Amino acid sequence: MRLIDTHTHLDFPDFDADRPHLLANAAARGVVRMVVLGVYQENFQRVWELACADSRMVAALGLHPIYLDQHRPEHLVQLREWLERLQGDPRLCAVGEFGLDYYVETLDRERQQELFEAQLQMACDFELPALLHVRRSHAQVIATLKRYKPRRAGVIHAFAGSYEEAREYIKMGFRLGLGGAATWPQALRLRKTIARLPLDSIVLETDSPDMAPAMFPGQRNSPEHLPEIAEALAHLLGVEMQSLAETTTRNASALFGW
Repeated sequence: MRLIDTHTHLDFPDFDADRPHLLANAAARGVVRMVVLGVYQENFQRVWELACADSRMVAALGLHPIYLDQHRPEHLVQLREWLERLQGDPRLCAVGEFGLDYYVETLDRERQQELFEAQLQMACDFELPALLHVRRSHAQVIATLKRYKPRRAGVIHAFAGSYEEAREYIKMGFRLGLGGAATWPQALRLRKTIARLPLDSIVLETDSPDMAPAMFPGQRNSPEHLPEIAEALAHLLGVEMQSLAETTTRNASALFGW
């Protein structure tokens, strides 16, 4: 069985004590590739160094809306410089994590939109997938994507929208990132939506170290947990685990050009 974790933050200090052991254990459990996403300018170098040090990890670089107060105009310039410098390097797979977060009410929505559109334009310019953070902002993200029409589409990370919103993303070529959230029995609405999704629209993710699945409550999340997450999702979708593993790995590989 081969699995791909399309969304991790393995550069975070949470993993400094045991990262090599974690990677070895994840590989032994069938996790063959992990995407590590940048979230602010200061961690671009660290993310890139991980991708260069281990072929199982690939990098994405972006400016996350949660860190809005840290981002400066020159960071967008520097992000474009990184993308220009790494253009064509297979260790860079996407622009991300970026998007819109309307859950945190103190984050200025106009500034978020400007940052979102600037990075979406970069994804279009470099023909890279966009790995999008979308919290309570699906309508605005969908409207923006329809204006920009990115050729490579991307992933809606930690998808928790409605079935109708899922269909809008799928029509534009986006995959829906599913992880630990759907393993919790109380996530009734999300579980009902996921049960209706076509398999070819799904990719797997952990969002390590966050969003631990129900099987590991209160623990640091890790790519090591992806098999349990996949098993729970397969049950929810009414398919065999092997079928889910094969299809989601194929979906991710097609999206990133692997």
